[in-house]
Amino acid sequence: MAGAVIEVKYFNTFILKKVNKNNKQIWNGSFGIPGGSNGIGGYPTISSGVGGDYSWAIEESRIRGGYNNTTVDFGAKAYLVEEEPQGTRRFNTLIYSGIFNSRTGINQTNVFSIGEDITKSADPANGSIQKLYAEDTNLNVFQELKVSRALIDKDAIYAAEGGGTVTASNLVIGVIQPYAGKYGISQNPESFAVYGYRKYFADQNNNAILRLSRDGIEEISSYGMKDYFRDRLSDVNSFYNIGKIIGAYDIYNDEYLTSLQSSISSNTLNYDERAKGWVSFFTYSPDQAFSLRNNFYTVKTLGGQAQVNGSVTGSTNLNIDNVQGFIQANSIVTTSGSGIPANTTVVSFNAVTGALVLSAAVTLTNNTVLTFSGVAQLWRHYDNNVNRNSFYGQQDRSSITFVFNPNPVNSKTFKTIAYEGSSGWEVSSFESDLTGSNRTFSNTFTSSSDTISRIPSYDAGEYALVNTQGTSLAASTNTTVLLNTTTVNGQILAGGEVSGIGVTPGTRVVSYVISSGLLTVNQNLNIALGATLYFSSAVSQSQYLTVFGTTNPPVQKYYAGFNRKENKYVANLVNNSQSMPDEVHFGEQISGIKGFYATVKLSTDATTDFGGEKSLFVAESEYVMNNRY
Repeated sequence: MAGAVIEVKYFNTFILKKVNKNNKQIWNGSFGIPGGSNGIGGYPTISSGVGGDYSWAIEESRIRGGYNNTTVDFGAKAYLVEEEPQGTRRFNTLIYSGIFNSRTGINQTNVFSIGEDITKSADPANGSIQKLYAEDTNLNVFQELKVSRALIDKDAIYAAEGGGTVTASNLVIGVIQPYAGKYGISQNPESFAVYGYRKYFADQNNNAILRLSRDGIEEISSYGMKDYFRDRLSDVNSFYNIGKIIGAYDIYNDEYLTSLQSSISSNTLNYDERAKGWVSFFTYSPDQAFSLRNNFYTVKTLGGQAQVNGSVTGSTNLNIDNVQGFIQANSIVTTSGSGIPANTTVVSFNAVTGALVLSAAVTLTNNTVLTFSGVAQLWRHYDNNVNRNSFYGQQDRSSITFVFNPNPVNSKTFKTIAYEGSSGWEVSSFESDLTGSNRTFSNTFTSSSDTISRIPSYDAGEYALVNTQGTSLAASTNTTVLLNTTTVNGQILAGGEVSGIGVTPGTRVVSYVISSGLLTVNQNLNIALGATLYFSSAVSQSQYLTVFGTTNPPVQKYYAGFNRKENKYVANLVNNSQSMPDEVHFGEQISGIKGFYATVKLSTDATTDFGGEKSLFVAESEYVMNNRY
């Protein structure tokens, strides 16, 4: 390597060498001179002679580089000889600075005097310190494998007999006293939440959700949910992705909320101190959550997509449609192809007109798909101005799952289901316990259970019958026939049942032309001239306006799902199971669900005051015993 002699004619001059580190130009470890400036703008440079590369820069220590001009003052320099001059990371140690007093103007928060004992170490065998929480005159220390408390401005003095006494001391952090139990906060400090004297957090290493209060640490995940948290907490982290366990205290409902978020799933649920158990699952997955002034808030980052409506060339203004998700100011806009400069952001968006203004000119063809990066937004929960069970702009249906298990040692047939509460609940599923495994022809094993079809709610299951009759103008042996339009005394609707002499059971209307009287059915007819045909059609509530011209026609109403009797909603259970070996009657040929117990899921429907308040007080089922076995 060739050497170089650099003569410097200025006094007290700094010589900076340009090097590359991680493909970035730095000057003696400093980014003070911008890369690519080559010293232009007050920094004289010297070429290395290789390709004209200016690898050296000269920076004056005196103003204007003049003789005896004001120079840079380094101040007093202190030197300390250390046996281990290299920096170390003490993951189990606390360090504190000088004092801060706003009344006297003393601010020593940046003073860490090595001449004083300003550190306090916890047991390194318990892992790193993940969370600190000051409470009164104690400092709670959460390590990965242990939770302790450190005394503040006091210390504990122990007698020879083993008893301890707390006394005032000049120690900032006194002795560290561990809580009973081998529990920690793992590496999930985001799971910590506090209300009053109760602290909640997750210990992923032990697959537990814990509460720290005056009586010590208690495993609240064991209240009926031990197996659930064992499985879900172990799935939060994977080989490819580190998940999160978000924790917050919902001051509005007085509950602890935790959200277990992995790369493939998210499970959010809450714990109620009054019920001493986990009471609800939620469909939302927050990035952060907190309570403030009796309100509960979450933060969620949401992006969106849209299509360009009309081509645009070299303009910052365009129109979009088919918007999905959220488009917010400062969102970064991208597309799979070209036409959008890097780091182009949204300036404004009108959701009504679809007008979009960007920070840079773009050139895009019609129907180009645009992707908008997420922007963190604040959401207030329990707001009466939005629909219930609506989170982050998405409306979901509420549901509750429970078990009917009377006389658990006996087999039963569940005949009905009934509930007390609001209209608008439907039965999404009603399933018995599984049978024992049966060997199949392919030498595998399978189990079965009794199930039903969905039972619609009182409102969604409402329907009316339209009964009509008419006579034929000619005989027919095929799927079409002309009707005498003067004899048709009502509406003939597609899908309606057809009956009469010469009509095969199961015959239904395919179409009917009112002007000509041409009737088409799904099966061949065998009717004579002048034969009377009878038509019966069920009209669901959603079809009332089309068929009757009103949403509340003055006709007899029937209910395919729940029926209301004395303010109680009742429905029969119609079996919908598949046939199994040795079964003679199955499915809709029988009524009721047979089993030792049944798992039932009730959900809100999509028609009855969608998004409104729904209450459910009691659910019950009538059953009979099966031969006392």
